[in-house]
Amino acid sequence: MTKILGLTGPTGAGKTTVSRLFAEQGCIILDCDKIAREVTTYHIDCLRDLCYAFGSDIVNEKGILNRTLLAQRAFADKEQTQKLNRTTHPWIVKEIRTLIQQYEKQGANVIVLDAPTLIESGLSQDCHKTIGVLAPVQVRLKRIIQRDGLTEEQALLRIHAQPEDSFYLSQCDVILDGCSASAELYEQIADIVRKAG
Repeated sequence: MTKILGLTGPTGAGKTTVSRLFAEQGCIILDCDKIAREVTTYHIDCLRDLCYAFGSDIVNEKGILNRTLLAQRAFADKEQTQKLNRTTHPWIVKEIRTLIQQYEKQGANVIVLDAPTLIESGLSQDCHKTIGVLAPVQVRLKRIIQRDGLTEEQALLRIHAQPEDSFYLSQCDVILDGCSASAELYEQIADIVRKAG
């Protein structure tokens, strides 16, 4: 039976590194951010719902989503971020569940859902175990600025639009330190995969 592990945490906490270490253990990784980008790019019904929620000007005359404009509106405050999640999650979750079924049919042993909004989207209910990755705000801020080319103000807006660490501490089965040395993280992840398999 395929085991599904949910990997979540705030932006810049180190989920990508942890996800890579799970892949090294032979796990199938579903990058839910990537899937979300594909859904919001190609799924006409999702685009329609985004236009209704955030204004038709977020899509140009060719039907291409202006992600910068959407981000400005969606990360303006927690209420707008929640609106984004309510609008897109049904479409994204449907696609993720379809992919899970495909991998299960192929005999996958462990699938990791790398999903920043794992809990909020309801995907955590599909998981045998949920894993949160946390890191101090200053570390996350630096990572986000470097990774995404944002100003400090833009990065802080994204950080403050997401749940506090206490949310992940109360909702996840396991918490990993996104600042841990790679060898330590590798051992923790290897242990999680052993127990899942």
